[in-house]
Amino acid sequence: MKRATIVFAALLALSAALAGCDADPVVTASPTKAAGSPGAPVLGPRDALAARAAAAKDLRQVAFYVWKSSGRPDRTVAVIRADDGSWRVDIPSAVLGGAVDVTIVYAGKALYECVLPSGGCLRVSGALPKTADPLVQHVFSDWLGILTDRQQPLAVSVAQPLPGAAGECFAVESSATSLKLPVDPGIYCYESDGTLTAARLSFGTLVLAGRPGSAPPTLILPGAIMPGQPLPLAAPPPPSGSASPVPH
Repeated sequence: MKRATIVFAALLALSAALAGCDADPVVTASPTKAAGSPGAPVLGPRDALAARAAAAKDLRQVAFYVWKSSGRPDRTVAVIRADDGSWRVDIPSAVLGGAVDVTIVYAGKALYECVLPSGGCLRVSGALPKTADPLVQHVFSDWLGILTDRQQPLAVSVAQPLPGAAGECFAVESSATSLKLPVDPGIYCYESDGTLTAARLSFGTLVLAGRPGSAPPTLILPGAIMPGQPLPLAAPPPPSGSASPVPH
């Protein structure tokens, strides 16, 4: 009997060691406390993320993020949330193969894509097409509503902090492998007041640069409204009939 007990204990120790080796180094399942007093109730990861996303919807601030993406130099994304609820996200080297900077602006209950600097603004009907959507602006706008919606098929767990992130980080995946999420799966990091401090998503990694500043009362479009179509993400093909480069 004593020998069986020793063998059983050894198997348990081996199982724990193997589990430690195979565990995901990023995602854990630790609960988190709700923002507020030390006696606040402990929230599960899904509710904790929803609480921070709800706080983010109410933020009024100016913030800057370092945007890191594969094969591209680091860029700075500016996010402005005005007091009247309008918002603006400046995205450098966003379209036409990285040749053009744009800002996505929501003002006067309408969405605009504006070329920077002062290259004119296009009023967008509905949503940007996938071929013209840089995605970055969604992190600060409509995806927040999805993260707060408990009916969405999200699987949320607490994640190890991303480099440079403060607050708490959450790994977001689909709760059903057959469903495509209406947000990017990845890691989202928030302070308790709703400030996004970092995110690692399909388009790269965002990291908050410095403390956010005060918000302006409202936003004004950076250019005149002009007709046209949203600019595609990819560079246009070379003109037909153009000369091929001469090999050296």
